[in-house]
Amino acid sequence: MDIIQVVGIGLIATILALILKEQKPMFAFLLATVTGVIIFLVVIGKISEVIRVLEKMAAQANLNMIYLDTILKIIGIAYIAEFGAQVTRDAGQGAIASKIELAGKVLIMVMAIPILSLIVETIVRLLPS
Repeated sequence: MDIIQVVGIGLIATILALILKEQKPMFAFLLATVTGVIIFLVVIGKISEVIRVLEKMAAQANLNMIYLDTILKIIGIAYIAEFGAQVTRDAGQGAIASKIELAGKVLIMVMAIPILSLIVETIVRLLPS
């Protein structure tokens, strides 16, 4: 049922934005941005449910929670960077959108270093000396 709400909000906002774009392009852009935030708020509850399930599974598997937290932060960075880039691209600023995406990728790589080092350490331990 949530997807019907999201699509409904998106379609209504799209129609309003198309109408507004002719006379007030700035308001159309603001409407698109606010709509994106509203859609995000609609799905945030589902995101928190997924996080709780993942944390429960990690606890049952006796995984180090630092790695799960890192992965969740990486996913968050990816979503936030994508949202920011899309809003910026909607405003006609493709160059800035590309820089937002680049920054997101760099931050993801920085966050992934502990996980990558763990993988390398594990591989080195598995190899015969």
